[in-house]
Amino acid sequence: MQLQERLNADLKEAMKSRDALRLSTVRMLLSSVKNRAIELRRDLSDAEITETIVTLCKQRRESIRLFKEAGRQELVDKEEAELTLLTGYLPQQLTREELVSLVEKVIAETSATSGKDMGRVMKALQPLVSGRADGKLVSEVVKEKLA
Repeated sequence: MQLQERLNADLKEAMKSRDALRLSTVRMLLSSVKNRAIELRRDLSDAEITETIVTLCKQRRESIRLFKEAGRQELVDKEEAELTLLTGYLPQQLTREELVSLVEKVIAETSATSGKDMGRVMKALQPLVSGRADGKLVSEVVKEKLA
């Protein structure tokens, strides 16, 4: 089942079960996907929908950080619940060990030797980890290995 079809089915299911949080989260996600499709003037592929989900997850993480700083626990709880639902649509996340081995492999393939080569390594890694690992963590691991 394609991701777009799964989202539409989940929307209907959330309506039937009267799950307000899930309903609002899936609607927000579908709205973002539709806006991106309008922007690109074509239907999105599963990979592009995954990119949209990753962007929404980043926004949720940033909101959680800001709400914690402001002491707004009820908003933190809401954002964490949305983040949990959104990550359910992402592919299986890589463990740190899997990510480290992938980074080492790409460093060997690109013949990178220092921090100056980080851009080249990240560019080669991006298609392999897109939607499967947090960009901050990927960058951290690459820096460690190139140091």
